[in-house]
Amino acid sequence: MSRIINGDCVEVMKQFPNGGIDMVLTDPPYLVNYVDRTGRSIANDKKDDWLEPAFKEVHRVLKNDAICVSFYGWTKVDLFFKAWKGAGFRVAGHIVFTKAYASTSRFVKYHHESAFVLVKGQPQLPANPLPDVMPFEYSGNQFHPTQKPLSALQPLIESFTKPGDIVLDPFAGSGSTCIAAMLAKRRYLGIELDSKYHAAAIKRMEMMSKQGVIA
Repeated sequence: MSRIINGDCVEVMKQFPNGGIDMVLTDPPYLVNYVDRTGRSIANDKKDDWLEPAFKEVHRVLKNDAICVSFYGWTKVDLFFKAWKGAGFRVAGHIVFTKAYASTSRFVKYHHESAFVLVKGQPQLPANPLPDVMPFEYSGNQFHPTQKPLSALQPLIESFTKPGDIVLDPFAGSGSTCIAAMLAKRRYLGIELDSKYHAAAIKRMEMMSKQGVIA
């Protein structure tokens, strides 16, 4: 079951059955045409035509009474909200991840990332809810220009799923969500459009497996 697929997430998810996924945790393109200092960019980060179809599929493949946690581009929050609510999600929470460093500086220094907790149906409440403000370690961005730290992802997975559940990341990048799922003893499905980041994810999983970090 656990694997990372190279392909367009909308087309790949169309092949999934209804209601088979226990949780979605994802970091989609922020629609800001991001390019890092080394020249790396992200596919589909300029246009938003994928946004609504992707989250409609995310909602369909999620089980009833399940959760999607999605990072988002705050300058395009209107587009993300339209896609999420149009797909059928209800907004249930907002999480701010505080950085000890500034990712960039313009009118203010940007010291945070954020994600929304989106629900389908009426999910069971976690026994020990996470705080809505949490620390965010610097990942180093070795494998992907917007690589999220495992220390931010694993607690989300452990809070909203149980061991053996299936966690989907339709914008898998270098596989951080998938690795976090493995560390939490969950199964995973990742989808990544860009072949070079897909290859990086596979290489990263192999490296961590050889090191004994993941089984």
